[in-house]
Amino acid sequence: MKTTKKVLRKSTLLIGSIALGMAFGHASASDAEGEFHGYFRAGVGSNSKGGSQACFGLEGVPKYRFGNECDLYGEFGYTKELAKAGNGASFVGTVMASTYSPSSDIGDNHMDLAQMFVEAKNVPFLKGATAWVGKRYYDRPDIHVLDFKYLHGDGVGAGVAGVSVGPGKFSYALFRNDVDKTVAATRHSFIYEGIPSNANGSVKLDATVIRGDDQKSDVAKVANGWSFSVVHKQEKVLGGDNTLALQYGSGSGIKMGGTDIHVTSDIKRLRVFDNMIWQITPDFSGSLVGVWQRDKSDAGNTTWTSIGVRPVYALDENFKLILDLGHDNIKPANGGAAQKLTKLTFAPTLAMGRGFWARPELRAFVTYAKWNTAAQLAATPESSLSSTGVFGSSRSGTSVGVQVETWF
Repeated sequence: MKTTKKVLRKSTLLIGSIALGMAFGHASASDAEGEFHGYFRAGVGSNSKGGSQACFGLEGVPKYRFGNECDLYGEFGYTKELAKAGNGASFVGTVMASTYSPSSDIGDNHMDLAQMFVEAKNVPFLKGATAWVGKRYYDRPDIHVLDFKYLHGDGVGAGVAGVSVGPGKFSYALFRNDVDKTVAATRHSFIYEGIPSNANGSVKLDATVIRGDDQKSDVAKVANGWSFSVVHKQEKVLGGDNTLALQYGSGSGIKMGGTDIHVTSDIKRLRVFDNMIWQITPDFSGSLVGVWQRDKSDAGNTTWTSIGVRPVYALDENFKLILDLGHDNIKPANGGAAQKLTKLTFAPTLAMGRGFWARPELRAFVTYAKWNTAAQLAATPESSLSSTGVFGSSRSGTSVGVQVETWF
């Protein structure tokens, strides 16, 4: 069995290497020529008490990621036209491998197939829409500074995207068994986006309906659920954009766009957030985010609030100074004391350009965090915030390190 696993692992890496080799010469090419695309981040560091880099986050919510990622992650994809019909219809395939390690070294971690799907484009009777089938990332915009996907529809299924209906475009997707092999659920995804709302502004409506299958008596059924989101995107705000959203989910729909198999039907989630990316001058960019989320269930209400800012100043074309400050507060359902954490990072950075989104970035960082007693008591044993962790009874800590982040 161990030999078989090693062979499979080596085969996966070999296939990935071949794909990368084929693709490097085709970056930013057309579907017919093939296109290589992906993302990775990697780094290493240490903490003020000795040992490896420490990272800081409250339990159960996203953390401010800048200078605060102790893991390594990469995804490497290849998209290419597989066939083209005489009438112009094009069939385009995408394969993407991903790899993850909770530490700074990938070691013997294996690669997984994160995406594997085919799209049918330019089919005459679809009138500009695209049909697809397979495993894919789907409907997953994020709040970048938190690495938080406020919609998260990934899965295995099929759908049609970009159907022109009135002032916007409509997409529908059907997913099955998209979370865990031991349970089954059907998820319907409905998206209507690009609806003009005001000058340089548009609205996206996003809804999901989830139905858990009946299970054997020894396996818990996935709770039925649904979600609905209204997202307003305002372009040309201080040289960037602003995203404002109101979201509501019930039961397994609290994932907002995806299926959460670990919840019961009594839970309801309400979320409001605002996220601005600015580029006031060519040299001065940044991000400002605020989040309020309440989970209501028979056990009581849990409220998470978060506010953060990341100003970026470019001293020249390839050198930036970046500051990242974030504060999280969780008020637990049991009525106990609020858990609080503040994290601050400073990083001199080598970058491809002056803009906020310019990548690659090579960062040297120092991160400081401070948390309260309630956060310490709620922390996972031996984690950075726990009294059994590297900082012991202290409720503050520092990490230093280097990191690279890029997408392509």
